[in-house]
Amino acid sequence: MGIACDVVDLGADADAGQIGATLSRLSSDPQVHGVMLQTPLPAGASAQQLAAAIDPRKDVDGANPLSLGRLAAGLPAFPPATAAAVLALLDHYEVELEGRRAVVVGRSTVVGKPLAHLLLDRHATVTVAHSRTRDLASVTSTADVLVAAAGRAGLIGAAHVAPGAVVIDVGTNPTEDSGLTGDVDFEAVSGVAGALTPVPGGVGPVTTALLLRHTARAANLP
Repeated sequence: MGIACDVVDLGADADAGQIGATLSRLSSDPQVHGVMLQTPLPAGASAQQLAAAIDPRKDVDGANPLSLGRLAAGLPAFPPATAAAVLALLDHYEVELEGRRAVVVGRSTVVGKPLAHLLLDRHATVTVAHSRTRDLASVTSTADVLVAAAGRAGLIGAAHVAPGAVVIDVGTNPTEDSGLTGDVDFEAVSGVAGALTPVPGGVGPVTTALLLRHTARAANLP
């Protein structure tokens, strides 16, 4: 894509102060247009606290609480790329959202919460559920668009899905053979859903593409 990328590896022994100082330095560097903090982090380091050191104008993965707050308020901000990828997939396949019922299973600040705001901005009627929602199937089976992002393999089965619903599986759970599986029981749900994204190969590649898009946009901010 023609985007120069540097990986700054501080090592497993880095403390929160070192990481925060590095993020602040990169944020103030005019030659740097996008900054992303990768996890897992060393023990004692909080991703949410450290992300506050990233300039929101360079926060290409929408991790800074200020970015999340602006997103919730409907103000310009970079959304988390994974949440944005769900919208990009729905738009690409021309899935109507206005007036439709959308259920998001998962309440993380990486996917669930920001995605709920993005869907609300598109005039969907949004419900946020999670792994502790009582009678989860009774909630998810009302959805025209169902997004599974709880981080629990096989959480969503055929009984959770309305016939013909569009199902987006954001889950990336490791398997014993070093592979990945989603939050959706693919075989069971594929016979019920109108459309279903695979894991791997669904949301993930779109997330990567949007990180590049966000970086290009950040580089062109006035």
